[in-house]
Amino acid sequence: MDDALSYVFHPLWQTILLLVTALNLGCLTTSGRDVPRTNALLIPSNSIDATWERAVDVLHRNHFLITRESKLEGIIETEYRAGSNILEPWHSDSIGIENRMESTLQSIRRKVVISFGQSGSDQMMVSVVVHKEIENVPGPTATYAGGATFSESDVFDRDLNQVLGQAAPSRWLPRGRDPHLEARLVAQIQGRRL
Repeated sequence: MDDALSYVFHPLWQTILLLVTALNLGCLTTSGRDVPRTNALLIPSNSIDATWERAVDVLHRNHFLITRESKLEGIIETEYRAGSNILEPWHSDSIGIENRMESTLQSIRRKVVISFGQSGSDQMMVSVVVHKEIENVPGPTATYAGGATFSESDVFDRDLNQVLGQAAPSRWLPRGRDPHLEARLVAQIQGRRL
């Protein structure tokens, strides 16, 4: 027992834990006063092209892949992206300790939809919506110990697909919106750092 404790409290493990904590400290902390109350911003109608390009750039910097981009419809839509966990401080889509821990312990994915709409004669409304979903696995996989090995006593069988997957495909359940990520993306589109 003492050997196990000395292994866990080894200086190397302490250093690694301290490093991971230090790297995540900036990514994990959020305060309510830093989050704007809205997920939209007003821009002058004559700056729509520059704002559109900045929105695309912001999505790329945050590692979201764009699936649909239509200036005619005024919409930019991304693919779903897996939420970053506590060991990925360089990804900025999971904001706050709650979101990082949730993405660490459960499969989470997010999708961003940015829409541009007329808000007046000389203004445009840019709104950012981040949809968040959680994975719901229907049941355990139908595997057993040694299921991927070939027995020497059996007659040679050419079926090389011994490894079985899930019994059914995963389902994704909506978890609502992610206001922290929405606020960060709006701030980055405006040119502010958040």
